[in-house]
Amino acid sequence: MGRFRLHRRALLSGIGGMALALPALDAMGEEVANDIPKRFCAIYTANGMAMPRAEHGIPEWSWFPRTGEKGELIYGKSIEPLLPHQGKISFFGGMYHPNGPKNDPHICSDMWLTGAPLQNPKPGTFNTTSLDQVIAEHTKNSCRQPSLVVSIDAGTGYQSRTATLSFGLDGHPVTAENNPRRIFNRLFRADANSRDAEHADLQRRIKLVDAVTASAKSLDQKLGQTDRVRMDQYMTSLNEIESRLAASERWIDIPLKQQDYSHLDLDATNDGDAAEFYKTMYELIALAFDADITRTVTFMLNREDGMGISDTFPIRLGLSTTHHRLSHAVDKQGQLDFAKYDLFLSERLVHFLDKLTEYRDRSGTVLDNTIVMFGSGASTTHYVHNIPTLIAGGGNMGLKHGLYWKDGDKETRMSNLHYSILRTMGFEEPSFSDSTGTISNSAFPV
Repeated sequence: MGRFRLHRRALLSGIGGMALALPALDAMGEEVANDIPKRFCAIYTANGMAMPRAEHGIPEWSWFPRTGEKGELIYGKSIEPLLPHQGKISFFGGMYHPNGPKNDPHICSDMWLTGAPLQNPKPGTFNTTSLDQVIAEHTKNSCRQPSLVVSIDAGTGYQSRTATLSFGLDGHPVTAENNPRRIFNRLFRADANSRDAEHADLQRRIKLVDAVTASAKSLDQKLGQTDRVRMDQYMTSLNEIESRLAASERWIDIPLKQQDYSHLDLDATNDGDAAEFYKTMYELIALAFDADITRTVTFMLNREDGMGISDTFPIRLGLSTTHHRLSHAVDKQGQLDFAKYDLFLSERLVHFLDKLTEYRDRSGTVLDNTIVMFGSGASTTHYVHNIPTLIAGGGNMGLKHGLYWKDGDKETRMSNLHYSILRTMGFEEPSFSDSTGTISNSAFPV
């Protein structure tokens, strides 16, 4: 008798005709049993991190850790909340984008995940594909949604003042969402009564895209070279839309993992309690990873140059002025308040890491199977060198933590770190952006 094999999407029928999805079982085959999700989450804060001037005598408030006499890492006050996770965290110093100094310093959020030459873009282009969207291309067939793009402010913003970190295959910005209830409905709504209507709507939209694609191909033959370039960009967008629609169609009838949503405050808003808003957004991301709804997320905590509502968060917390103004402060109290806001962000981040540690995969915790990158596009006061960068998680992918890595006095391309992430996740890309290789002798195994 041959070995019993179970389909990877097998369901168990229960009372009243209800069905639940089975966990990954050995009977589903070695490929499924060994298919542990590999995830990526990029979290960005604008305006850099606090690195107080030496004359103020408050080095313990600098964002980067210090190295003790015995080589141990000493966490300063602004990152102290992260100490419980220090065995799963590494810091990277000396990071920069070669194209960064050539640009308006406010454009650093646009290029944080792309490294693109935005000072001299190719005609008709906006940016290049961001790291998260490259990863989404590799993981989109394994989860319900290719990626989740969230931000403190919804939409895309505009060049040099973006409201999103993500840029699609055509280099155009991917729209971010900031409403917890809409995000929840998109991720977790599973109304059985609406399935037939949802099926029909998806089929209609897929047919519409197919029809437009056919017409576009016919039209392309009659266009000049410049218009063909524009049509190529349009077709790339259409193909991306179609792949997302097809993915949605495949997953409609597959029940979601049962989870507890009772702790979510879906009425949290960015103009209310800042801590509660960030907490809710982080919990939605953690739940999405736990249910394997998506494997790629970007979360923009603040926008550059005082743009958006988050610039007022420090004032709401009792600090002296807005976030952007604090980033320019040269007095001791101003720099101390800037560092205290870094502390606030660290407290929010540790809650997210706690959640990823609480949720478990078939092998290890969700954090063990997730690479979290937290940082900014500038070090302080729009200085685009020594970009603050923290990497957490990914233990099951071979990451070794507890480090503050820096290549001596040399600068390291941020795109080399991005490429290290791709290779560590097992995605065979020849390079990423302007990378020259991976980062060796660091937390990364490649």
